[in-house]
Amino acid sequence: MGFLIRFLVSAAALWVAVWWIDGFTFDGEWWQFLIVTLIMGVVNAIVKPIIKLFSLPLIILTLGLFLLVTNALALQLTVWLSDSMDLGLASEGFFWTTFLAAIVISVVAWLLEVILPDGD
Repeated sequence: MGFLIRFLVSAAALWVAVWWIDGFTFDGEWWQFLIVTLIMGVVNAIVKPIIKLFSLPLIILTLGLFLLVTNALALQLTVWLSDSMDLGLASEGFFWTTFLAAIVISVVAWLLEVILPDGD
């Protein structure tokens, strides 16, 4: 799957989470939303593997369920970076709001990746 399609899938998944989860909001322009999506992609590519590495014993102990927490941590880092750069993404409660938003983003991104052709 090409970079542009993955980027658009991530943007759509983030938009669905903002639309559906109360307390997970975006208040900004469309170009700021694209920057937030790019930040989320960079966090998922660089920081998330490091979080997974350090939490590997917990991931094994919980048979993979702790991966949901690592997704929430990566999303919370994205929210924090967005807030520090005044881009408009906000989460009212750290754990439950961000946790539910991370689940919605993961499910929507997975569904869109299944539906869309990968170009091979």
